[in-house]
Amino acid sequence: MFLLGVLLIAIGVALSIALHEIGHLVPAKKFGVKVTQYMIGFGPTLWSRRRGETEYGLKAIPLGGYIRMIGMFPPRAGEERADGTIRVRASSTGRFSQMADQVRDESYEEIGPQDSGRVFYKLKSWQKVVVMFGGPFMNLVIATVLLTVIACGFGLPKEVNAKVASVVACLPAADGSSPKSCAGQAQTPAARAGLAAGDVIVSVAGVPVRSSSDATTQIRAHANQAVPMVIERGGQRRTLTLTPVLRTMPKLDSSGIPVTAWDGTPETVRVGVIGAGIGADTVTERQSITAVPGMVGGATWKTASVVLDIPRKMVGVAHAAFGSGQRDANGPMSVVGVGRIAGDVAQARQISLADRFVILLSILASLNLALFVFNLVPLLPLDGGHIAGAIVEAIKRPIMRARGVKGPVYVDVAKALPVAYGVSLLLVVMFGLLMYADIVNPVKL
Repeated sequence: MFLLGVLLIAIGVALSIALHEIGHLVPAKKFGVKVTQYMIGFGPTLWSRRRGETEYGLKAIPLGGYIRMIGMFPPRAGEERADGTIRVRASSTGRFSQMADQVRDESYEEIGPQDSGRVFYKLKSWQKVVVMFGGPFMNLVIATVLLTVIACGFGLPKEVNAKVASVVACLPAADGSSPKSCAGQAQTPAARAGLAAGDVIVSVAGVPVRSSSDATTQIRAHANQAVPMVIERGGQRRTLTLTPVLRTMPKLDSSGIPVTAWDGTPETVRVGVIGAGIGADTVTERQSITAVPGMVGGATWKTASVVLDIPRKMVGVAHAAFGSGQRDANGPMSVVGVGRIAGDVAQARQISLADRFVILLSILASLNLALFVFNLVPLLPLDGGHIAGAIVEAIKRPIMRARGVKGPVYVDVAKALPVAYGVSLLLVVMFGLLMYADIVNPVKL
């Protein structure tokens, strides 16, 4: 089952890569650009077949893909000859293949008169944006389809109440540690007020609660304050009065997930506690199709916040890989880590087969959202770097025309290649560190 989970994710990743490159391929061909290669993977070619002017194939290292378009960068002075032939730099949409192309002398290619109008750099600015946005957009489409299947087909868990799961007899120490014995220790506010496991919490401090996070938020916000808590027990409602005590506890985000520091250790905050574990009854509820856009938007925003936080997260990954730090379950992972998580989920017999399948679909959806957001970072060699160049070109062209400049106006994004080399090197180091960390100190469910 572990191997099956890894295999399913590997197939899903390969399909995501293939569809990403189709997102580039289709509009490029539609706009007349000559595409010479469509490849899934890097390294030695395992299989290829030519259809028309394009070679389609699979390569040995399945960590990406690319299409190769002629003339992605405009020629330098003197490279476009009077006879219509052009000597331009060849490139592709793949991150690693771009880096290799740009450092090889043979990355130049001769373009004859018959293809001089089929180069990428001669496209209109909006067409360049469409071609380069097509790849990330396909990842967004994949994620949307998968989330729709999960939400509308299988359903999502929904908390229907806040319920006391357990009551602790005595308070933890001021530093948060648990006492070895409750002898001579003060009772917890929950135990002193008579709260019992199974009680359904209706309201706290006059605020209705509908989930465990609602109850926890209100309790934490009322340290050292006597607050009424309405509970339901045996079909009858009762009002108890509790005074949460101030203690150091893990900091939670808006979703109730513990916030971790750069080294993976939980961040703490001084809040009110009552000495009770609060859970909830849940039901699986199929969502309306109208709920999907908001769900996708929220997931995309959350993914973007994680991507923007990658520099800080990578420090924690390094600390976990080479030191004693803990891996952040919400931090970045390599394909190795994603595969291990998928394998763990597939063999988790305490989870139903349907739930395991849903989790695997969720992993693929999250991965595609990450690819969508990450590829839009406006730096070469990412797709966002080419999109940014096209937008700058669209802004620059009317300005140059107003200044009386004749002839074509291009923005040569190749001038940003020093930045691209730095970004590519950083990506290689980052991916290598993530793979190493996922081997020696993987994220565990």
